[in-house]
Amino acid sequence: MELLLSQAGARKGTPFWKSPAAWLREKKLSRGFWIFFTAAFFFDFGFSVYVFLFNLYLLDVHFNERAMGLIGGAATLGSVVGTLPAGVLARKIGIRPLMIICFIASSVLCALRVVIVWESAQLVLGFLSGLAMCLWGVCFLPAVARLTTEDNRASAFSLIFSVSIGTAALGGIVCGYLQQWLKMAGLVLQPVEVKRIILLSSCAIVAVGLAAVLRLEMPAILREEEPQGRQRKRWMPHPFLLRYLPAMALWTVVLVAFTPFANVYLSKNLHVPMSRIGLIFSVAQIVQLFVGLLTPMLFQRLGMVPGIVVTQIATAVTLLCLAATHNSQAAVGFYLGFSALQWMSSPGLYNLLMSKVPDKERSTAASGALFCNAVVASGTTAGAGILFVRFGYPHVLMGIAALAFAVAMLFWLLIGPMDRRVPTQSQTEAGSLEGIEVEG
Repeated sequence: MELLLSQAGARKGTPFWKSPAAWLREKKLSRGFWIFFTAAFFFDFGFSVYVFLFNLYLLDVHFNERAMGLIGGAATLGSVVGTLPAGVLARKIGIRPLMIICFIASSVLCALRVVIVWESAQLVLGFLSGLAMCLWGVCFLPAVARLTTEDNRASAFSLIFSVSIGTAALGGIVCGYLQQWLKMAGLVLQPVEVKRIILLSSCAIVAVGLAAVLRLEMPAILREEEPQGRQRKRWMPHPFLLRYLPAMALWTVVLVAFTPFANVYLSKNLHVPMSRIGLIFSVAQIVQLFVGLLTPMLFQRLGMVPGIVVTQIATAVTLLCLAATHNSQAAVGFYLGFSALQWMSSPGLYNLLMSKVPDKERSTAASGALFCNAVVASGTTAGAGILFVRFGYPHVLMGIAALAFAVAMLFWLLIGPMDRRVPTQSQTEAGSLEGIEVEG
């Protein structure tokens, strides 16, 4: 009993806001995790700024929402085509070589998207960049899972998500005020030229992360033995995925239907100036930073699945409020709430997936999840762009809010009962092991 109480106290630990240094020491994150964290820092920093600014750049070069939706759909289609082969390739050659390819290809292709701005080229380059960037998602989830333990994995996911968006907040400030700073320095540039400079710089920032990837050493793969009577054929998916993937794919529909157009909504419908949009983006990142660090406490109090469902319902409420308001200041507030809440569920969703499948199946599970997400996102992004042009933002946002609530209920019905039956990875590792396999 004393042992159980001491373990419970250790799990509770020091709150992050009281002592970040003590919180980090208690998590006992490995050196390999911090090297990977550095690579993720540059990748997320660069591409968060890129994604934030790219549609506004297209708006400046006379693309409308329909064209933006088609270009975004082409990028997502590239992810659809590449995700499953990337999962197979990760098991064949390992996670580290795949990450090297990802960093080189994605930074070069995204830079070309900035330079070549006619629509047919944008569709092709968007497809190829989606093909390259899907490698990151396939590598990211199993890498974090393998570099952490069951005890510190949720905190590791929250930390890596929160810090990456914290740096993106700085990027938002730069996006909003760089033109003014250049003017004060005596350089007068057109808004489209400033955006081009920022976008190319963000690609260079991603390329810097390659140095960390080259130093990364992935630990051995544990080869677990499945319990008797539960052996599956190699081609059969893990039973948890059969319920998880549909719920996750539908939640992706909610996110990609509005998130790519949020800054266009602020600029075109609310007439918010570029400098203020950059500030709003930065504030959104800061809010996401803090709520991301609070997610381990939320999931500890409510449980993983109930915590995810609560954040999904809250996201639906903020979308409904955003659709109903005509006040620009209130709309900005609801947008910040939406940004924070939809991000808050991500660490829980990814941690849940990685904790319910064996180590050797994590790359396949990650690629399967990303494939399903990409399939629905490719059509959703293009379709949402068309709907926003035809019906306007308020009506479409109401429909997205209704879908978000329905997805939360579906997630509870599909995952809740199975979450109490399927053992976590730590429980699986307590069983017998066939051996270990070192990644080449």
